[in-house]
Amino acid sequence: MVLLDQRILGIVMLCLLGLLVAVKQVATGSILEKPQGNWPVQVVNIFNLFFLLVVNPLAAILLISGQLALIAPAHLPGSESWVLLVVEIVGLALLVVGYLLMAGALITLGRNYQLGGSTPRTDDRLVLRGPYRLIRHPMYTAALSIALGLACLIPSWIFWGVFGIYLVLIIPLITIEEAGLQQTYGAQYGAYQQKTKRLVPFVY
Repeated sequence: MVLLDQRILGIVMLCLLGLLVAVKQVATGSILEKPQGNWPVQVVNIFNLFFLLVVNPLAAILLISGQLALIAPAHLPGSESWVLLVVEIVGLALLVVGYLLMAGALITLGRNYQLGGSTPRTDDRLVLRGPYRLIRHPMYTAALSIALGLACLIPSWIFWGVFGIYLVLIIPLITIEEAGLQQTYGAQYGAYQQKTKRLVPFVY
């Protein structure tokens, strides 16, 4: 690594994950929920939990213990040091922004939080404040940002694969989730869709 010492990056990752877990407990009242819904929805939620609670801490532990070579045997072939530096800066920014965005979304949702793809409960309100003012699915944006950040920071096809899998799983899940939101909130959600983007503000 060019920008950060491996051990420092591993510690930063564990701190961010610990902060996220604490925020989720305080904001939503729980840390883990049992995946529900049909099997595609369950697959996405299980993958998400596996990524956040297994892949991330395992990568951090490998970094702290100096065993990065087990998952990332070499740097990007033929890359100049300045290219690696830029990639690492972008990766670190994506990682930190992803964790902070997810924490912000959890705080904003509070007790309205449910696992992705769930149909809103009768007492849930449509949340339009915080990061939801700009994008309809900030938690998915956050997960993709974390996955892409790790792929930039750790030169391993494992993390690029994880990011690719996330994209493949999340896009259909958004369609399922938005159908349920449309059915529940009707014209209010339709108007909200017209004013916001799905994942990236002003872009998509």
